[in-house]
This record gives sequence, C-alpha cells and structure tokens, in this order.
Amino acid sequence: MLRTHTCGELRKEHAGSEVVLSGWIRSIRDHNHFAFVNLTDRYGFCQVYFDENLKSQLEKEAYVQLKGEVKARPEKEINPEMATGEIEIVCKEMKILSRSKVLPFELFDKIDVKEETRLKYRFLDMRRPQMIERLTLRSKTAASIRKAFEKLNFLEVETPVLVRSTPEGSRDFVVPSRVHHGKFYALPQSPQLYKQMLMIGGLDRYYQFARCFRDEDARRDRQLVHTQIDVEMATTEQEDVFRAVEHVMKTIFSEVLNVELQTPFPVYTYDEVMLRFGLDKPDMRFGMELIDCTEAVNGSEFVLFDNILKDGGVIKGIVAPGCAGYSRKQVSKLEKYIHQFQAKGLVAFKVNDGKLDGSPVKKMTEESVQKLYDKIGAKDGDLLLLCVGKADIVHRSLGELRNYLARELDLIPEGVYNFLWVADFPLFEWDEENKAWTPMHHMFSMPKEEFIDNFEQDPGNVKAQLYDLVLNGVELGSGSIRISYPEIQKRVMNLVGMSEEEAQKKFGFLLDAYQYASPPHGGIGMGFDNLVMTMMQLENIREVIAYPNASNGMFLYDGSPTPIECDQLEELHLNVIEKEEEKQDDEQV
Repeated sequence: MLRTHTCGELRKEHAGSEVVLSGWIRSIRDHNHFAFVNLTDRYGFCQVYFDENLKSQLEKEAYVQLKGEVKARPEKEINPEMATGEIEIVCKEMKILSRSKVLPFELFDKIDVKEETRLKYRFLDMRRPQMIERLTLRSKTAASIRKAFEKLNFLEVETPVLVRSTPEGSRDFVVPSRVHHGKFYALPQSPQLYKQMLMIGGLDRYYQFARCFRDEDARRDRQLVHTQIDVEMATTEQEDVFRAVEHVMKTIFSEVLNVELQTPFPVYTYDEVMLRFGLDKPDMRFGMELIDCTEAVNGSEFVLFDNILKDGGVIKGIVAPGCAGYSRKQVSKLEKYIHQFQAKGLVAFKVNDGKLDGSPVKKMTEESVQKLYDKIGAKDGDLLLLCVGKADIVHRSLGELRNYLARELDLIPEGVYNFLWVADFPLFEWDEENKAWTPMHHMFSMPKEEFIDNFEQDPGNVKAQLYDLVLNGVELGSGSIRISYPEIQKRVMNLVGMSEEEAQKKFGFLLDAYQYASPPHGGIGMGFDNLVMTMMQLENIREVIAYPNASNGMFLYDGSPTPIECDQLEELHLNVIEKEEEKQDDEQV
C-alpha cells in the first residue's frame, strides 16, 4: 500500500503502531545529527523525525512514501496548534516518488503573492491548507444540498449545455457547428427555459447544479463560468418556494457550519428595502439606515437643496457614528467613492454639543437646521452625510456608501448569518437610452394578481411575483412564479417591444410547449459559489472555485483563450478578422 493512514489522522492512541504515509515534504528543520519534517497531504500535517542516515535524502516539496513508527511526544513538546501535535513519526525507510522544482511561492496560508501568480499556479495554490479547507467545505455543502432536496422529493435533472441563443441579459458564449454551416449553439446563461419545460413535462420538483456561462465583465461575485443551484416547482405558490429553499439552507448551515438558522426568513418588499437601505440586497447585520430629509430641509434657503427640490429630486442621508472628527480630506474620499454610482457629492454636517455644525449650516435657516437635527436623531460625535439628486441615484449611492462605511468602521459582527427575502419587485423598468420598457429580471415572471388585467396601462407601477434571497448583503438567488398562460406571456412580450413573430423566432419552443397544458410553476436560481463564499465570510468567489478566471477573463493556468489552428477554422467555416489596432501593431513590429 502507498499509505496506511493520511497525514492528518494519527493521534496519541496510534502510538507504537507501524504506519506507511505518503505526502509532500513541506518544511525541513535540520538539527545537524537529525531533522524534523512536516509531511502534508489534503488531510493535514504530521511531524516526522529523520535520523542522521536518512536526513540526507530530504528534498523540500518532494512527494515521498515513508515507513515509520508512531511515537507519543513528551508533554513539553506537544504542539496544540496541530491536530497531530501529540505524536510524531520516527522514519525508518523513505522513497522519493516524485521530485519538485523550486516553487514560485511558499505554500502557507499567510503568503503575500500576487493573485495572477496564484491563478497561474493554481495546482500549487490548492495545496495550501486554506484552499483545501475551502474546497472541502464546498464539497460538503453540495452533498448537504443534495440530501436536503432528496428529502423534499426533488429530482436532479441535467438540462442541455448546448442551447439556442436567447436574450437573457448578458452576452452569450457561442459555439459554431461543424455540421450545420453558419449556425451556432450557445452555452446557457441559465437553464431558465428548459426547467420550465420540465414542469410541463411532469417532473414537478427539479433541481441541479447548473453551469452558467455569461460573457460579462468581472466582479468580485461574478465569473465567466459559475455554478447555480437551479430549482423549479410545479403547482406552487411563492411561499412554497420560500419554504423549500429555507429547508435547504437550514440543513446545510446545520450540517456544514453547525449554525442553527431561524426560519421562516423575514420577508421585505422591494419598495421598503430601497427606502431604508438604498439597495435591493440589504445587509441588515448593522444599522445606519437611510434617512429621508427632503421635508426637513424644504424651504431651507440653501441653494443646492432648493434647486434639487424644484427639479423633483430627493435629499437623503446616513449618520456615520463617531465620525464627526473626519477631516475634509476624509469626506472627499467618501465623495470620490460615490462618484462611481453617479452621485455628484456629499453634504456633511458634524454633530457637536447637541446641534449640527459645519459650513452648510451657515447657508440654511435656523429653523431648517433644527428640523434636520430633529429628523436624524444623531448623537454628539456623529457625522451626517447627505446625498441629493434623482431618487434612484441617491438610493444606490447611499446604499453602497453605507456598506463601505460599515466595513471601514468595523460595524459588521463576525459569525452572523442574516437571511431575508426581498419580494414584490417591479416587473418592468424604463430604459432611458432606448425609450422603452424592459423586464427588470426576465419576461417570464408573473405579475401579481391585482395587476394582471391592466398592466399595460401603468407599467412602472406593476409588481411581479418576483423575489430574491439575500444573505449578509449578497444576493444569493433570484426567482419568480412564472407566466404559465400563453396569452399573458404574449401581452408581456408585446409591452417590451417584442413582436409575435420575433417572440416565436426566439422563444417558440417554449411558447409551443405551453399549448399542451402547463401547470402553474415557479422557482429560483441560487449562486452556489456566492453561497460558499458567504458561508466562509470571504470577499471574492475566486477563493472558492478550483479553477477560476482572472479579472481580465483569462484562465491563467492553461492560458486560454488561445488562437486555434487554421484547419480547425476552415472545418468550422470561420475566418478571424484582425482588429485595426492589431494590424497597426504588427506593422510597427
């Protein structure tokens, strides 16, 4: 056998036994006449003693097989930081199975290495205990999810990976067909249409770990390829979906993290969370809610405020606790931060001696200053930050600033998992650039019952049976009760400017399926990578994916994307046209 035990399982009770271990030599501590080695594998570390005769064979990061005896360490030499710290192995025989080049970086958790280097050598990065722990938790979470869905009588069904290209919000990755000249498959952005057809097919409770492909710019919670826990239920209402998902979350948090969640999760409306938190994925682990100061400063005689109110804008703010000592430079840094969300700036007031202080006070009437102070309910030492403008820009800017300040001020408690549902999203939103109504999520979401008969009359106020699952300020999933009535579906498509001919061309296979008696159904797609990231309280999903892409879209471990051979292009009837700047670069060379 290449091993009788793993490097992380030996304990004091194994003392006296002969063992065979295999692993990497992570570190060597040479003491002249003997040496200690940390031998490691996926399961942990153990200390191995090498005498003077054997220590000359040691090579750092070589993969070895060794035979030895387990010895209990003396009390004073026990290492409480190691799971195997009560024992060591006295090596009697060692064989090097594979040698290693000098590593590009050390394989310890606390390393200062550029992310690009880590991703290029991901096969080495994965040897670090921290990465092994993350990928192990990911695997355990997946197993627990399957167990939870099995208990609810769900079927795991795989949907196609080569599909028809349909408009779903992001750019498609397309795959040329060798057989069908000039035609292309797409890689699915989500299994949305196919899981709906599963409901028509009678598979009334479905889930899968679906690979989703979206050609979009990188963000901390986005990847070109990510995994979605995809769920659909027939003969269901919104609350049924909520209860099923809560059962799954309660199961995995209990089994994987030993955390007991309180269910049902609270439900908030979209309108409420936007007014209170500025974002539709609020982090409720801390306060600092948005305060509507529009009425308080009405008639303040401050030109900025008066002009905003005349233009129909709003004036809202947040109170940053204990930040009255912020300098002008620090406030400018906050202003710069919110500029990325199209906000023009901040108006700052310090709270001292039971009143508002700062340069804006001199431009306002005493009455309006007092009304503003009474409105915000701040304490001495706090800082009021007001943002003015259009409601959507003000909400987004303050919502993002609230999260930013919470991190800066260390207001977020550790080890807290705050789940909530956000429901009653608008079905449509106005596209200012194209002067048209578009679906806020997608066009297959059912309007709430009170809007079904006349949603064309006032699209902006139509609420849908649309909901998001939020955890600690991260949108884990988005779902809806689907439109299962062909006539309502046609009306929605018509409202967003899709002709019947175009609808049939793009979605005909789904619309045709609806002609054969579809049960009412709904579901949700939840980001599996985001879930694991948030469970481990990390900031980037690349840390929980074995082979992620870098921020520039490259997969650094294999160098893709790469050019393909001319004969492959010819076989696929494709021709690569150089960009003009590439031609100019070639000419300069």
